[in-house]
Amino acid sequence: MDRIYLDHAATTPLLPAAAEAMREGFAIWANPSSPHAEGRAGRAALELARERVKVALGWNGELVFTSGASEALALAISRCVLPLAAISAVEHEAVLRHAGAAEVLGVDTLGLVPAAACARAGLVAMQKANNETGVLQPLYAVADAVRSAGGLLLADDAQGAGKLLTPEADLVAISAHKFGGPIGIGALLVRDWAMLKPTGGQERGYRAGTENLPGALGMAAALEADRGWLVQAVAQRDRLDEAITAAGGESLCEATARVPTIASYRMPGVSANAQLIRFDAMGIAVSAGSACSSGSLRTSHVLEAMGYASPGEVVRISIGRETTEAEIDRMIEAWTSVAAGKRAA
Repeated sequence: MDRIYLDHAATTPLLPAAAEAMREGFAIWANPSSPHAEGRAGRAALELARERVKVALGWNGELVFTSGASEALALAISRCVLPLAAISAVEHEAVLRHAGAAEVLGVDTLGLVPAAACARAGLVAMQKANNETGVLQPLYAVADAVRSAGGLLLADDAQGAGKLLTPEADLVAISAHKFGGPIGIGALLVRDWAMLKPTGGQERGYRAGTENLPGALGMAAALEADRGWLVQAVAQRDRLDEAITAAGGESLCEATARVPTIASYRMPGVSANAQLIRFDAMGIAVSAGSACSSGSLRTSHVLEAMGYASPGEVVRISIGRETTEAEIDRMIEAWTSVAAGKRAA
């Protein structure tokens, strides 16, 4: 039986249009920073890709190509003219590792940060969509609170880019492989160059290293792809919510807005690791938390911050463009079977 992949929040398949764009990029092999005709051709293609990404995202500011969202976040935090003042307790590890002395803002039982608590004069880092629960932070209200205090907002949009509107923020980090682009390319969107201290080198002096032209072209093509599949994703996630709850499970954070593609479920009495092993043996790939920590035995810091009583029994199911109704049916059957086996035991 064909395997089912329901871990699209970790990474999702490369779109054919993105693969074709990359092939075209590999043919333009000269260094975009070289002054000769071949280099100028590479530069022209790179700048066109930059503009295409900005148009697809509806972004009117600047853009620095990076190797992904993790590097974009690190660049923003380390080079911002304001020090990192606050982060939410449910941020991705890519932000937590740079937190330093920043204040950690608590969340409620749904994983939401009170917007008023974000009023800081420094840099505030906040996710658009949580990578474990899919919960959407109220970033428009957060941005208003931060700016009223004279601060700047850095939005981690790794899970929202290509699916939702680009958040109202001063700095935004995105990663192409989350929306059908290639691995190894991302971007930091910058409202105004004056917000960052340059380091020299390529990318207007904000990121050294030869530019990844094939990756940039692939990312642009992926962002330009049709997003109509998200309507189906919402319906598929809702089916999972209803069926798993009916089978004795718990669907987390249904009471608040979530990105269409991510949901977390608790199977009472069965550890997340045991569930992953059983589902994998049944031909289904899901995860426990984010990819950076799913191989560890650590309890989810996201669920702990929410005050969740049974974080060790929760798995994440994430839907992609390629997910079919039949695959959702099999996931529901598998979940029901594993849960029934636990009850029988």
